[in-house]
Amino acid sequence: MPLMDEKDKAILRILQKDARTPFARIARILGVSEATIYLRVKRLIKAGILRGYHADVDPAKAGLATQAFVFVKVSPRRSRDAAEKVRGIPGIYEVYNVTGEYQLLAKVLARDREELARIVDRISGIDGVSDINVVYVLRVVKEERILRL
Repeated sequence: MPLMDEKDKAILRILQKDARTPFARIARILGVSEATIYLRVKRLIKAGILRGYHADVDPAKAGLATQAFVFVKVSPRRSRDAAEKVRGIPGIYEVYNVTGEYQLLAKVLARDREELARIVDRISGIDGVSDINVVYVLRVVKEERILRL
């Protein structure tokens, strides 16, 4: 797929603000046909740029008020297997391979500190994990989900 043009970016900006925006409305805003919007969105999905449509749920209000980031140190030979096991633990919502002292970074959302402790214990028990560092989130200052295109 060639680079996105301004119309593609405009479509994505609209959908990021409200994924329920009808294609007919997007077409009116951009001055093109509804079929054009349909084809462009289909192309953006096929290219993997538009990965899906999601509801933006506040974790704390949904009962997951405890948030932490867990840095995980893993032996190099076990890194891939450990990453797969970490990503499979309920309560872990994001996992990244990172540079530096630790090889993995996991975002955890839990109901309370006890559930967080159980998740951390599961991570610690994974073969190849040699150290973890838990960073407990006191307050979310900024959490932006809309990309500036």
